[in-house]
Amino acid sequence: MGHPARVRILRLLSRKEARVCSQIVDELPLAQSTVSEHLRILKEAGLVRCSPDGPRVGYCIDFDGLRRLKALVAII
Repeated sequence: MGHPARVRILRLLSRKEARVCSQIVDELPLAQSTVSEHLRILKEAGLVRCSPDGPRVGYCIDFDGLRRLKALVAII
């Protein structure tokens, strides 16, 4: 997680089925490239999954990954 913007992105994704990057950019005061980088990091961490939506990519929370993170934090 490590960055407040990633927490905000996860909160946005938790309110809706899936969003494309431009929809997230519209709701946050961040550049498109910055949002894309945070989404990439969240995906690599297993907290976000993506699915092609025509020429765009839809992003949503990976609830299995979120549960794993929650279990890990509980152990610590």
